[in-house]
Amino acid sequence: MTRRQYVTTAIDYPNAPRPHMGQVMEKVMADTVVRWFRLRGDDVRFQIGTDEHGVKIQRRAEQEKVTPLELVNRNVPNFISLYDRLGISYDPPFIRTTDRQRHWPTVQALWGKLQEAGALEKRTYTGLYCQGCERFMTKRDLVDGKCPDHQAVPEEVSEENWFFLLSKEAQWLKKLLTQKKDGYAIVPASRAQETMALIERGLEDVSFSRPTSSLRWGIPVPGDPGQTMYVWCDALTNYISGLGYFTDHAQTEWWDEAEVTHVIGKDIARFHALIWPAMLKHAGVRTPDRLLIHGFLTSEGQKMSKTIGNVVSPEEVLAHVKENPDPLRFYLSHEIPVGNDGDFSWKRFDELYDAKLRNQLGNLLNRVLVLLKKDGGDMAVPGQDFFGGKNPWDAYTAAMDRFEFSEALVMVFTLLSGGNKFIDDQQPWKLEAKARQVVLSTLAELLRHCALMLLPFLPGTAQEMAHQLNLPSAKKMAAKDFVLSSALKQWNGEKSWKTVGEPRILFPPLS
Repeated sequence: MTRRQYVTTAIDYPNAPRPHMGQVMEKVMADTVVRWFRLRGDDVRFQIGTDEHGVKIQRRAEQEKVTPLELVNRNVPNFISLYDRLGISYDPPFIRTTDRQRHWPTVQALWGKLQEAGALEKRTYTGLYCQGCERFMTKRDLVDGKCPDHQAVPEEVSEENWFFLLSKEAQWLKKLLTQKKDGYAIVPASRAQETMALIERGLEDVSFSRPTSSLRWGIPVPGDPGQTMYVWCDALTNYISGLGYFTDHAQTEWWDEAEVTHVIGKDIARFHALIWPAMLKHAGVRTPDRLLIHGFLTSEGQKMSKTIGNVVSPEEVLAHVKENPDPLRFYLSHEIPVGNDGDFSWKRFDELYDAKLRNQLGNLLNRVLVLLKKDGGDMAVPGQDFFGGKNPWDAYTAAMDRFEFSEALVMVFTLLSGGNKFIDDQQPWKLEAKARQVVLSTLAELLRHCALMLLPFLPGTAQEMAHQLNLPSAKKMAAKDFVLSSALKQWNGEKSWKTVGEPRILFPPLS
């Protein structure tokens, strides 16, 4: 049965000219989710975008002596371009919070629904405001008087704001996050425990607006022109504004009749786990199904910092591998299990490139095809089931369904390692022609399975493997509607596959 899947990522601040590595890690992870859902036959919609309002954008524009709109219009195309080059297979529209036709109507309508439900209250507030987080903080949020994420002392701010009455929602949220059926699942479970701890500590009401004297760059509060919407009502609503919610062109089937997954970082998990479902409750919209949370990315064991000089840019990595996105996608998926923090190391990157991609994968494919082409390129019926009667697709599918992507990748490269041992043990170059053809055809069949398993992770590489192998399904593999049939997952599953194609180097040496 085909299921609908709606997958989103956090929307990126385009105050910097280009995405940073953490944003890329999130998009690659979400894209792997999406590609897997499509391969297993689900009907998928995948949305990404940019969060273009707020104090950080306003102040950066002032520093650069441009308007906020000029700043974001200059930077956003760089985000889109990089994600396209990385093979992030999102569906249009790329949502932008400055889009007055697509985004603003839903946000303004949602505000009205929250007001009608009595979930908003205007009052004067004095608090500690962190510019980097764009939120008010309590003293218990601070470490040595500083924001733990930005290492900055928050400003003390006193102003009249609209507040969302989150403090009233503690029991409802606790039930929502613990019920097994129709609940709001947080993956991995350790992140759910952190969220429950926040509820136990006590929830506070959340500032949902700021005076225009403090924040000019944003969506005006309906009926209160002296107030500008604060980040959360504006930004979080992108997940439904992209579907046209509360307009005459709403595509509510992608929410009401779909499984909804938000892929986000642990630093904003509390807002998605607590504020967002409470907002939806008062707006009469059902809760999403899942929060899939990733950790932070360090560089050589330290937090990336311009001061330290250890910032690694995605552009730098792409230049290092001659614009091939798959080595970067591989590194992020292989080295950083979902939910965990991870580290980027140039040494480790190069080691994995050589050991896994060049040698285990690329070298095996090349050896098999070169030897087969020497004999004319014709395939024999593959020999005995290389899997020993235990289809690896069962374990691989289970890992992918659990979002244990690094585990699934290890399974693929374990198969490739077995293939390399098999060719070394069999030494087909010493065998008679017919026996040699069977051994090589067996390895080609193994590589066919590996190409299919690599599709969610390394789509370009998987398709290139399929073309070199001359698989009948090669052309279809690039399409979004390509589905892994049960036949394709069987040993010798492509009966019409008779010859292989021309070998080419998959991963050239790094200069």
